Amino acid sequence: MTARPEANDSRSRASFGDAAESAEFVEMLEKFERGEITSDQYRHYRLSRGIYGQRQDGVQMVRVKIPQGVLTGEQLVVLADCADKYSRGFGHVTTRQNFQFHFVKTEHAPAFMEAVARSGLTTREACSHTVRNVAGCPYAGVCQGAAFDVTSYGEMVTRHFLRRPFGSGLPRKFKIAISGCDDDCAQGAMNDIGIIGRLRDGVRGFKIVAGGGTSTLPRSAGVLHEFLPAEELLASCEAIARVFNAEGERGNLQKARMKWAIKRLGWEKFQALYQEQLELIRKEGGRPLPAEATDEQPPNKAPLPRVERPMPTRFTDWKVAQARPQRQDGYFAVAVWLRLGDVSSRQLRSLADITAKYGDATLRTTNDQNLVVRWIREQDLPALWLDLDAVGLGEPHASSTSDVVSCPGAETCRIAVTASRGVGQLVGDRLREKHGTLRREGLDIKVSGCPNGCGQHHIAAIGLQGGTRHVGSKLVPQYFVMIGGGIDARGATFGRLVGKVPARRVPEAVDRLIAHYDANRTSGETARAYFQRMEVPVAKQLLADLIELKEGETKPEDFIDLGSSVEFQVVDMDGECAQ
Repeated sequence: MTARPEANDSRSRASFGDAAESAEFVEMLEKFERGEITSDQYRHYRLSRGIYGQRQDGVQMVRVKIPQGVLTGEQLVVLADCADKYSRGFGHVTTRQNFQFHFVKTEHAPAFMEAVARSGLTTREACSHTVRNVAGCPYAGVCQGAAFDVTSYGEMVTRHFLRRPFGSGLPRKFKIAISGCDDDCAQGAMNDIGIIGRLRDGVRGFKIVAGGGTSTLPRSAGVLHEFLPAEELLASCEAIARVFNAEGERGNLQKARMKWAIKRLGWEKFQALYQEQLELIRKEGGRPLPAEATDEQPPNKAPLPRVERPMPTRFTDWKVAQARPQRQDGYFAVAVWLRLGDVSSRQLRSLADITAKYGDATLRTTNDQNLVVRWIREQDLPALWLDLDAVGLGEPHASSTSDVVSCPGAETCRIAVTASRGVGQLVGDRLREKHGTLRREGLDIKVSGCPNGCGQHHIAAIGLQGGTRHVGSKLVPQYFVMIGGGIDARGATFGRLVGKVPARRVPEAVDRLIAHYDANRTSGETARAYFQRMEVPVAKQLLADLIELKEGETKPEDFIDLGSSVEFQVVDMDGECAQ
């Protein structure tokens, strides 16, 4: 590995971590083992510290919060070390921009927690009934259309809730996202709170939306403020959380998210309760921003030598697809493709070197499970690509149609029905084999292994949700095919069900939908817009022969889930995402 340059351009932030929490975790584990606390008490404690049960006994998933998706090079190295010491040698980027590590032995969890805490990260409140990771647009501050850089505001929201009484012990999990413009790249429309940067007469403020979500009650967030002055941001977020804490359902966890409380109360009543709490907070003196908001500046570093040799066509394809001009002249933000969100420890260490050498010694995770490296000079793009390609990160597929988003599925999740990663890989590989890097505006594919929607299939142009069907006496893994979902300035639109297709026929179903769009779209029509207007009976007829599966027409592989070698069965386990 090359010597890492001084990271004097890293956007340093005060630590989110607390290394003492690892000792507390050991103490609680020992209390549980001695029978001094119940299994439920220990489980609630463990989950609030980001340690999540897997389908397999004796091992855990560790979720590391990455506030607004921002990671320094030093933190990348720590995550790489933890992946090697305690996990499987790689980490997984989630749709909420966190890192997850699987198959961590319970006895290794405290050391894992301490290592990430000392790096400035934390697992605290990454699971359970807490304010989860505050997601952020990975292009915040460098996007051409952003009102201003919202990153520091997102960090203030994170700190306002982290380890605070009103940030945990809620009726259910609580999600916040912050975007810099009305495109809502951070997906605030499907969060409990969505924050969107706006300028009014030169004054910074935010559009505030609330009550979004997917799963069994897909709902686009409603508008509380078209423009809220920036200094009231924390007060607004706390007031919303207070209403949820008071009005959320605690008896039935299936209907405990804030969207259910809003449905029961009605929007006008919810707004009234919110205004009451906001006024109370104002009378208490408000919640002043704890620091001056900052906007990122170009890194202070000398230009690097140019690559003088001719570059291959692969570089040109990659540059067109992955290098995005920043609002700052001469700089680019570069998307780095991760297959199904996975990144190895070797790649993490290389990225630490690469971000320090070419950028500002940071990168950002994305909600489509990729990475973004920012502040790259245009003349450095060839050398950057050569270094990325040397560690398997130089492919031009990030945010393409074949860049399938997937939850972990039945590989590790206790409540997943199907192996969503298996179908995600099969669909992605087939599209890349047929088309190379296939790009159609608004055409994304997302997969979840159950209705909860961790893979965000509800808001995809083509969404796939794992399920089952009986054929004779046997079970066949299948996917609910949904079309027309997405998020834009109008809010969230959720996909409509057009068929249930056996798992091994899903790639053909995807092929047909894409071909139908290509053949029938109007000039300039995006795939999302096309599938939103496509009539459900037309889509069902297109997939009819794939949907039907009679007992005498099956093949042995129809009864085996993708990525498995044994006959498919549903394992009934208590899930912890609702605990």
